[in-house]
Amino acid sequence: MIDVARMEYQTLVNWGIYISIAVGGWFCKQIWDAVGKLKEDIHKIEVDLPSVYIRKDEFAENMKEIKNMLNKIFDKLDEKADK
Repeated sequence: MIDVARMEYQTLVNWGIYISIAVGGWFCKQIWDAVGKLKEDIHKIEVDLPSVYIRKDEFAENMKEIKNMLNKIFDKLDEKADK
């Protein structure tokens, strides 16, 4: 004879497993989509980076020019102070 209570319990366990798999699949899909979006964002940043930001060596060169100008100004101020 088939035990009805055992069969109902097995059905509940099966449905629990199905729901768990469905929720896990949905979660994995969300993660997959988020990773894809992050890849697109990183690619966009890589493309925009050279046109938006200054390179380190360019910055150092510009800072040298500014320092030279400031040194000239300070020298002129020192000459004025000496007179």
